[in-house]
Amino acid sequence: MLFNSLPFLSIFLPIVVAGFFLSGLIPRSELRRTLQLSWLTLASLVFYGAWAPPYVLLLLGSVLVNFFIGRRIRPESEGGKRVWVVLGVSFNLALLGYFKYADFFLGSLGWLFSIDLPLLHLVLPLAISFFTFQQIAYLVDCRQGVAGRYEFLEYVFFVCFFPQLIAGPIVHHYEMLPQIARTGFTIAWRNLVVGSSIFLVGIFKKMVLADVSAEYADAFYSGVSDGITFGAVNAWVGVIAYTFQIYFDFSGYSDMAIGLARMFGIVLPQNFNAPYRATNIAEFWRRWHITLSRFLRDYLYIPLGGNRRGRTRRYVNLMVTMLLGGLWHGAAWTFVAWGFLHGLYLCIHRFWVFVMFQLGMDAKPGSWPERLLRPVWWLLTVLCVVVAWVFFRADNFQQAMAVFSMLTGGGGEELPWHLANVFRGSMKIWWFSLLTLAVLLLPTTQPYFANENAVLEDTTPRPWLAWRPGLLHGVLMGVLLFLVVHRFFQAVPTPFLYFNF
Repeated sequence: MLFNSLPFLSIFLPIVVAGFFLSGLIPRSELRRTLQLSWLTLASLVFYGAWAPPYVLLLLGSVLVNFFIGRRIRPESEGGKRVWVVLGVSFNLALLGYFKYADFFLGSLGWLFSIDLPLLHLVLPLAISFFTFQQIAYLVDCRQGVAGRYEFLEYVFFVCFFPQLIAGPIVHHYEMLPQIARTGFTIAWRNLVVGSSIFLVGIFKKMVLADVSAEYADAFYSGVSDGITFGAVNAWVGVIAYTFQIYFDFSGYSDMAIGLARMFGIVLPQNFNAPYRATNIAEFWRRWHITLSRFLRDYLYIPLGGNRRGRTRRYVNLMVTMLLGGLWHGAAWTFVAWGFLHGLYLCIHRFWVFVMFQLGMDAKPGSWPERLLRPVWWLLTVLCVVVAWVFFRADNFQQAMAVFSMLTGGGGEELPWHLANVFRGSMKIWWFSLLTLAVLLLPTTQPYFANENAVLEDTTPRPWLAWRPGLLHGVLMGVLLFLVVHRFFQAVPTPFLYFNF
């Protein structure tokens, strides 16, 4: 079930919201909290089961095992804690490895040794990458003594809460559960209004900005798969179109997840903060998929040694972290290549910072050399990100290499009539110009809703154009709603890109 589908918007969400608000009428706080937790947990399981009912058992089995192991980690025995953590993490990685990477490793071994290994052809369980990482973080926190002693229903709700279940944000237990620890959920009409507005901004990004950009990107990559050669200009149009598509697709999903959770009084952490405004690759990763970057830093990079064991070890740790981060996104060598490129970018960036510091030429933020060079660093960062997206989008290495050849002028200029119609000049110029201005100049969702504490730990300055109940913002939300409804009649809703991971 997609957030942007009619069954979700017209049936599932109204029923869940109505049941949640009706349960809030119960006067006894403990009973009210239990009913609210049970209702939202049941709704989340129905939401997940609408995709593939049998895999609900897999999800619940994973939750049950991790909850049991988390409880076993609680004893004071240091050795006992370590054994249970190892067992728990191994269980989660084995589950992820079997369903997501078994065919990848079998195929890779078969290719390496020139043997025909039978593949399992397993269906990838939806969201397995996300709920696996979420529970690994919980077990490690139990080991460190920073996880609370939650009840089983609370834990199931924490893992399965449908707004963040499918594609994040990767939420920590201490970010969600304390919000309902005592008296339960906060029932407030303002939460419903604010959450609906954030959700509307997100679905506009997805259905209008991302999906229209996808028409260019999909036409280009499908054409490359069919053996069509594009000229350099049209190749760059296709690659840049995907750059915008994945930006607004993931930004839209993050907004929709935060908005849905806010309808029920839950504030989720920020997961997206205008990454294409970054002026270096490290800043890009502090802005893109923020909760994944946090997980990789806290549970992989730092345990590997981080930057505490010398410069060489730091570069090795960065590369290992990004290679595994790339593999987390998908069981394909193209994702490994994408992770390798970003690891290489980060190593080069760290080395450059070190050299500039040693030469006494590091430009402090706000200084005139920094302001002068900022556009150059921004352009270089965006170019590196765009190049890496080719591997992220390509179906295989052959397709990626063909795209790179076309980007450098190795393709033709003549296109079949159906593709020539898609890539007509006037539309792509004004569309890409509009998206560029939106990415670089317009306030993002977080500062726009900053007055409503839309995300956890939001320190964004409050702009003059901040959301508040009133005519101006009501008209703006009405325009977005009109455009979304209009889009519904034009195209079939498409899945979010991160649903694949």
